[in-house]
Amino acid sequence: MRRDLECDADSVVVTVADVEGTAYRRPGAKMLVRGDGTSVGAVTAGCLEDSVTALSMEVLDAGGPRLVTFDLMEEDEDAWGLGLGCNGVIDVLLEPLDASWRGPLDELDAGGSATVLTVVDSTAPNVPVGARVYTDGSSRPREVAERDSIPGSVVESVASVVSARHGRGGATTVEVGTERGTVTVLVDGLVPVSTLLLSGSQPDVHPVARVASAAGFEVAVHSPRGARGPEDFPHADRVETGHPSTVGASVEVPEHTYAVVMTHNLVDDRIAVEALLTETAVPYVGVMGPRDRFERLRDRSDVVAGADPDRIATPVGLDLGGGEPMEIALSIVSEVLAVSNGREGGRLRDDEGPIHTRVGSERS
Repeated sequence: MRRDLECDADSVVVTVADVEGTAYRRPGAKMLVRGDGTSVGAVTAGCLEDSVTALSMEVLDAGGPRLVTFDLMEEDEDAWGLGLGCNGVIDVLLEPLDASWRGPLDELDAGGSATVLTVVDSTAPNVPVGARVYTDGSSRPREVAERDSIPGSVVESVASVVSARHGRGGATTVEVGTERGTVTVLVDGLVPVSTLLLSGSQPDVHPVARVASAAGFEVAVHSPRGARGPEDFPHADRVETGHPSTVGASVEVPEHTYAVVMTHNLVDDRIAVEALLTETAVPYVGVMGPRDRFERLRDRSDVVAGADPDRIATPVGLDLGGGEPMEIALSIVSEVLAVSNGREGGRLRDDEGPIHTRVGSERS
């Protein structure tokens, strides 16, 4: 999105605004459709992408936002490609990419979070569809370029929802009654991409970096003794070298960074783990190797022995049963992904609840 914005490309931002029933993606999921028909991201499992792309071309021609409702709960199994796992009602906001996104993207680039408020439906003549403000969580909502603002009374009505979404991601629609009509606001929480920081330079770093990158993590590699350069880690977004004690300097956004120490040197592991625990606030420090090896490391370190055990994961990974390098990498990244999403990582068949956390629309 940033690249398209900077080069003034003709693109449409597609956001899932609300979902009733089952759907592949949840509110807040985004897709960027370009004027040439290419796209990045997805809002369904393939049920709507062709229709969304066609509608995006119409939105580019019209030059304004549009909220479209797709009802996939039809009995006709051929309707909208039913049978691909889509069986719900999905509200989708399509809007031309414009300068109103610059402020929120700046916040994300700086490692912060942003919550964007957009009017997606309105019967109030003084509040047009597409009106927008955003907040960085530390100040009053800010106006944005190229969009009408949202009245303060409406913003105040959704303040509790904004507080709940900020820094957590996801989106919710809120219906607000005003003296002149009803306004529906999409409260869209944006958070930085999570980072997986790998401390190590041995061959097993490669598959972990590859899987993490495919899973959507920003991948950072801190290469200690026998340091290697960026060309050695093609799947990493950044590679830094230095003594294991300097690994903390590679942490840019602690609350969204997850670290795995895999130097295969007990001394270097201890130094790196101590640095991560004392110099950073990363919530997860995974340590490669068997449990008895970590116990030896802990016995030699007062810092590790006295640390919050919830921050340390060892042996690292979920029990998938595999022993090949790519299987181990998948195990590690799976655990990190589960932790970053606040999940335990068990089998979905054993959970009677919904696959995704339900985020419903609200009225005020």
